Amino acid sequence: MNYNLVEELTWRGMVHDIMPGTEEQLQKEMTTAYIGFDPTSDSLHIGSLVPIILLMHLEKAGHRPIALVGGATGMIGDPSGKSDERNLLDEAALNHNVAGIKKTLARFLNFSSEEKNAPVLVNNYDWMKDFSFIEFARDVGKRITVNYMMAKDSVKKRLSGEEGNVGMSFTEFTYQLIQGYDFHHLYKSHNCLLQMGGSDQWGNITTGTELVRRMNVGEEAKAYAMTCPLITKADGSKFGKSEGGNVWLDAEKTSVYKFYQFWLNTSDEDAEKYIKIFTFLDKNTIDSLIVEHDENRGLKKLQKRLAEEVTRLVHSDEEFENAEKASNILFSKTFKADIKTLDEKTFLDVFEGVPQAEISKAELSELDMIGALAAKTNFLASNSEARRALKENAVSVNKEKVKEDYQLSEDDLINDKYIILNKGKKNTYIIKVS
Repeated sequence: MNYNLVEELTWRGMVHDIMPGTEEQLQKEMTTAYIGFDPTSDSLHIGSLVPIILLMHLEKAGHRPIALVGGATGMIGDPSGKSDERNLLDEAALNHNVAGIKKTLARFLNFSSEEKNAPVLVNNYDWMKDFSFIEFARDVGKRITVNYMMAKDSVKKRLSGEEGNVGMSFTEFTYQLIQGYDFHHLYKSHNCLLQMGGSDQWGNITTGTELVRRMNVGEEAKAYAMTCPLITKADGSKFGKSEGGNVWLDAEKTSVYKFYQFWLNTSDEDAEKYIKIFTFLDKNTIDSLIVEHDENRGLKKLQKRLAEEVTRLVHSDEEFENAEKASNILFSKTFKADIKTLDEKTFLDVFEGVPQAEISKAELSELDMIGALAAKTNFLASNSEARRALKENAVSVNKEKVKEDYQLSEDDLINDKYIILNKGKKNTYIIKVS
């Protein structure tokens, strides 16, 4: 292979642990590799974007990626990195989540491609559902010793009583065997030689490589492992969280505007790290961007390019353009005209959390500025405070300064129902006209 995948991922900061021989195998021939996705929700958040991008790099390098949705393992719950046992999902919830994750993955990997290295989508429930407990104990359980399983960090931490851990059920203890069996099954059915995942998965993945070797002794089976670091933020806070919780890849859960803003608001240090991990820009382009950014950090060139690339990748070119436009509108010199070009959903995303008051269209025709600021809306504490703000030239309607004699009308309506009021630079209010 001309393209050295491990070299590419290493400069991007995407290799944490790698089993000896993995790089040589990837250089030698087209190799099939898989990553598992846990169906704990019906969508994936930006933490899951790292394994998705790993699979995309794999395909780009001429290898064949398999995305495994854990319909079976999802019934148990992975103990890796967890201090207590998960609540088990019922079958209906699990099926719903599996369908949602398949839909998300299909936006990044073309599972209907006819290329030789076309991506494959599998669900481990398909081969685990008819496996009896006795068969599993005989065929899989006898291959790996309890000593071997106990030595894994994910097990040791739970059994040590550290961090308030309360032990581990047999159900979760068997998780690494089931994940290991997935690797064996994919080895047999798809000639899959490599499993990848986050660094917290190293224990489960190496159990898989061991199981492949022990269940296929006569074949001199080879199996490899590679993990990427878990993404962190420079300030120590959790990556992928915003004020509203997780940042999702589904626009129904996290709007495109909010998604774009998340990347735009990353720190300089994080932006320099993330642009290597979350985009496919080449090394020369990224190095040049970092130099340009350092010349004037206030322009946020790195964050803007990061936000653009990731929003285009996850959503679309059109959605990125809308999000960028919405982001720029707040500082636009032609705000009044520009704000009216936003659709209602994006408008509400931009002004989420801003205090609102609702009036009727009949009330609008009689509403003076004192009423708009105080008497009818209670945005300001009193009519006298409203009068004072107007005298100080501190009040704007749709970002244009107004005096006390200004009369609101339907001409001020955005999307035929909203008016934006500002008192000074920091206080924003929305009147909704119904």
